[in-house]
Amino acid sequence: MGFIQTAPVLANSYLDDRVLRSWLRRVLPPQVLAEHEARLGEFGELVAHEWYPRQLAERHLEPRHVAYDAFGSRIDQIELSPFWREAPAIAAQWGLLALGHDEWLAQHGRPLQFAFNYLFHPSSELFTCPLAMSDGALRALADSDNKTLVERATPHLLSRDPRQFWISGQWMTETSGGSDVSGSETIARQDDRGRWRLSGRKWFASAIHCDMALLLARPEKNPAGADGLALFYVEPRKSDGRLRNITIERLKDKLGTRKLPTAEILLENTPAELVGEARNGVRAIAPMLNITRLWNSVCAVAAMRRGLTLARDYATRRVVFGQPLIDQPLHQETLADLQAEFEGHFHLAFFAVELTGRVENGQHDDASVHLLRLITPIVKLATGKAAVAALSEVVESFGGAGYCEDTGLPGLLRDTQVLPIWEGTTNVLALDVVKALKQIGGLQHWLTAIRALTAQATLPELEAVVKQVREAATAVAEWIQKRSRSKDELPAGARGLALTMGRTLALALLAQHAEWSFRNEHDPRTLHATRRFARLGCNRLADTVAIEARTLSSDIYA
Repeated sequence: MGFIQTAPVLANSYLDDRVLRSWLRRVLPPQVLAEHEARLGEFGELVAHEWYPRQLAERHLEPRHVAYDAFGSRIDQIELSPFWREAPAIAAQWGLLALGHDEWLAQHGRPLQFAFNYLFHPSSELFTCPLAMSDGALRALADSDNKTLVERATPHLLSRDPRQFWISGQWMTETSGGSDVSGSETIARQDDRGRWRLSGRKWFASAIHCDMALLLARPEKNPAGADGLALFYVEPRKSDGRLRNITIERLKDKLGTRKLPTAEILLENTPAELVGEARNGVRAIAPMLNITRLWNSVCAVAAMRRGLTLARDYATRRVVFGQPLIDQPLHQETLADLQAEFEGHFHLAFFAVELTGRVENGQHDDASVHLLRLITPIVKLATGKAAVAALSEVVESFGGAGYCEDTGLPGLLRDTQVLPIWEGTTNVLALDVVKALKQIGGLQHWLTAIRALTAQATLPELEAVVKQVREAATAVAEWIQKRSRSKDELPAGARGLALTMGRTLALALLAQHAEWSFRNEHDPRTLHATRRFARLGCNRLADTVAIEARTLSSDIYA
């Protein structure tokens, strides 16, 4: 037997995560962290040493749609992977939803909840997707003031009893439109008893085995366009497991997230409940989208962390040109850049988590609400793009082994690729940023946050970083002012604008935490990451104007 390469090994996912543990020490009261740290350590052990090995061993076991029984009756059953059958109980017992809504924890519940789910995501077979939709459904129902539905669904969604726990789906996408739902063709009609019934086709119905779902449909007398849609609540199955006038046409054959059963479905007079008013459904479901975008961001940095952890451990085990890969200067540079990108985007995502907790629990002013409205699409956009780039680099860092399915690395990259797509592509989110800048004067709130963060970075080692942040913020303000005079130029450069705003905020957050960690933990590592992130740059502002972009795109094949 010749040489056999040792595979990378995960340590306890919580105890090994300096960045998460340091952040929790800064944002949580010591007593709150002390009460939950042992469970975080226990959970991190399960993530690394029980669920991750299962994920690798069971990678071939994907969901299966069984349309008919042995005698030809339509049953539309979904056979889930073994882990997915157990995941609802894990979510209930560990409070992966309940923690974020614990009234005793108040604003500290969200940081704790997302700490657990950040650890869980890379070993969850994407069960974090229905958890995200369930968390979003909680928010949308609470904001609707529909007491009947709140009392019906909320106890199940927040239950810590696996027998009572529910997950929610989110069925919006149709062939007529993804992010632009205005062309939705699903029709809502009231029957003779006044009950709403839905008919139409949903092209992406994620977590088709869910216990409830929120979806958009157009009451039959409503006008065309987004304002004519209404938000509806559906419980897809009867108590005996049969679907309520729903046909599953097929499961989607996706690039990644293959353990997540996503289906194309037909609604045929499916019974439903109106969530709010019989119009303005997009506005009604917006709170759900904001929460799922937050989850998307946290899952992105969780995937970055998992890939980087595996790459770093592998580099200590792989010997090339006579020495460990970790000792090769060029590979050190690669890993250091990945670490800096991860840390910057981690603090960006978890700043949104912390701000969400404060806003939901009344620990805020109007400026905080407006800032959260602006940064939610920015954070989702920036973290999604960064995660795909990072995981591509991770796969490459393993050489040929990274391209082999049984290492689990290709699956990690494929699963991450969904993150810049789900809940709004990069361009859709960039346009949402432009909308927020115009509607709520978001630039001023962003600049105020930048000033407050950099004011906390007083170490001499951060002087150049603070200067770079302020220069980037000034460049953003000048860029917006110059292009706001034209209705075309601001949207045309919105992607670069949003990325610049995200990276600049990330650098300011890194500087703030580097100062705190250096002074309170006597740890210079965040300081090093901050300076490296600064060298990677913030400015992604586009120099071209709209007319040049149109000319180039139309003439590119001429």
